[in-house]
Amino acid sequence: MKPKFIAISDTIIEKIRSGELQPGDQIPSENELIKSYNVSNTTARKSLLDIESKGWAKRIKGKGTYVLNRTPDHHLVRTLGSIYATRRGFHESLIAEGFQPRNLVLEKTILPDGISSEIGGKHFIIDGPVLKIHQLRYADEEIIKDETKYISLKLCPNINRMPTEISYFKVYESTYHLKIEEVKQTLSTEIIQPDSSENNFELKKATAMFILDSAVVSTKNKVVEIERSLYRGDKYKFAIIASPDYKDNGQKPD
Repeated sequence: MKPKFIAISDTIIEKIRSGELQPGDQIPSENELIKSYNVSNTTARKSLLDIESKGWAKRIKGKGTYVLNRTPDHHLVRTLGSIYATRRGFHESLIAEGFQPRNLVLEKTILPDGISSEIGGKHFIIDGPVLKIHQLRYADEEIIKDETKYISLKLCPNINRMPTEISYFKVYESTYHLKIEEVKQTLSTEIIQPDSSENNFELKKATAMFILDSAVVSTKNKVVEIERSLYRGDKYKFAIIASPDYKDNGQKPD
């Protein structure tokens, strides 16, 4: 009969293998394992160490233990419709998956006039002044995302003084106390040629790109952020979360 800590770690590893736990997801904490499996803290700790020693997860001091990215060619899975994933941010997500992130800022400027964007058939407008940030996102020295954000300086004054690797979504909530009501996202695809003006990826051949357009909207329909980003199609997969909407009758189904 296998030791209890091995049985627990095997159960969690199987959840990773099956996809129930995705790269970057947090594994249950020591305290959660103690409660779920009615074991001692020593057994719970050994389980987490066993998962980490087998290369399935990595412990980040002060944060927890996260599932490492072991997908072929290091494909990154990003989930649309997940507030949790949006809140965590790009930089922190890469660290959790075991990558070394780096940013290269191409442009960081304040636009005095507002901007607008059509996303999913709806117009989103940010009145000026607006902070524009255009940066390339690296994972282990490879460019995987070309990101352009526009942020309302009326709603988020002085946010231009903050470093660009932060989770802006967290800052909207914690620093500016904005209540986010909606994150509108649309995903499309496009082939980028090596000689294209949009080829900031140093590509040598035509490559498919995911194009993600999004808008972050707070209470009273105020648009906080508009983003347009290109993701390398050979490095990314996208998943979608569909949450039931119970607003019609205010009740959940039996």
